[in-house]
Amino acid sequence: MTNSTPLSTALSAEFLGTFMLVFACAGAAALGAGGLVGVALAQGLALTVAVYLFGHLSGAHVNPAVTVGVWLAGKINTRRAVSYVVFQVFGAVVAALALRFVLGGLVGNLGGTALGGELEVGDATILVTPAAGLVVESLLTLFLVLAVLQGAIAGRAGHMAGVVIGATLAVGVLVGGPLTGASLNPARTLGPALVTGDFADLWIYLAGPISGGALAALLFRNALGR
Repeated sequence: MTNSTPLSTALSAEFLGTFMLVFACAGAAALGAGGLVGVALAQGLALTVAVYLFGHLSGAHVNPAVTVGVWLAGKINTRRAVSYVVFQVFGAVVAALALRFVLGGLVGNLGGTALGGELEVGDATILVTPAAGLVVESLLTLFLVLAVLQGAIAGRAGHMAGVVIGATLAVGVLVGGPLTGASLNPARTLGPALVTGDFADLWIYLAGPISGGALAALLFRNALGR
């Protein structure tokens, strides 16, 4: 998580890392590989690999919500943060285009995220409203960004930072997958949305993760970071 790497190198890392993450996440969701557990493992492992491959170059944010959190925590400058977000979205769109080519069309809506609607849980029926979806995305992203800030930036997890961050995403998908698809990443949702033209409830997947990242930065700066 450094500002010392040449910006061009860092942006290349963010593009490639986000491409890999979105291709894996959206692809697993589109194919339903291994059910919820399989999708959670695919996303968690993809993020873990991205952290170890690109963390030393850009911090491997690969997520605008993470970049916002790191920026608000004062660990990255504004110019670099804005550039990161642009290349993260670019990487996500290219990943969705590649996925459409590989699958031969909009199979599984290219793994696009959507609210769960009415869920049957035992004898109860749960209605996932937009407000509930917003809270889910915000809270789960809060924990993901805290894992980045505490585990990697503050060095609490040492060499296991990538595992901690990836595991946090996997747990988030297991919990939030049936409710919202567990994006926790505006780029992960924007990529498939822009390629498929499906913008249903898009604001939830932008506002939720960004607010969660901001809350994580607030906690880090005023309590946990000490």
